[in-house]
Formats: sequence, C-alpha cells, structure tokens
Amino acid sequence: MTSEAEETAAVAEGLGYEQARDELIDVVRRLEAGGTTLEESLALWERGEELAKVCRRWLEGARARLDAALAGEEGREAGSEDAD
Repeated sequence: MTSEAEETAAVAEGLGYEQARDELIDVVRRLEAGGTTLEESLALWERGEELAKVCRRWLEGARARLDAALAGEEGREAGSEDAD
C-alpha cells in the first residue's frame, strides 16, 4: 500500500514542465498570502517541494539534450574540418 505522499509524488511525476511550474507558482502565492492552517501550509510546502523536483528534472533533461546536441554539432564540425 502506498502513502499519500508517494501517490502525490507519482502524480507530480506525470506533469509536464509548464504544468508543474504553473502549479508551483500557485502554491507559492498561496503560501505567501497566508491565512492557511499549519497543516494546510505544510501540505502546500510538501506539494511545492515535489513540483520543484519535477521542474528540476525537466530542466536537467533539457540541459542534457542541449549538451548532447551541441557535442554532436561540434563533432560534425570537427569531422568536416578534418576532411578539408
């Protein structure tokens, strides 16, 4: 049986970057506005942490793809220089 936190994390994992980012912005706004109970604030904080992890993974994946594309581009350029 999975815990509520694990289920929340699994749902967050299925979000796209923009969805996670937008929800994270909403969470931060709600926390900054105040007016929530301690329990609600903790739940929002935990959700925000999960959303931040999702965003970080998306950005790390994008960075890896860019690095790979740039490395491939450099490799092609080096290969064409060798042919000259």
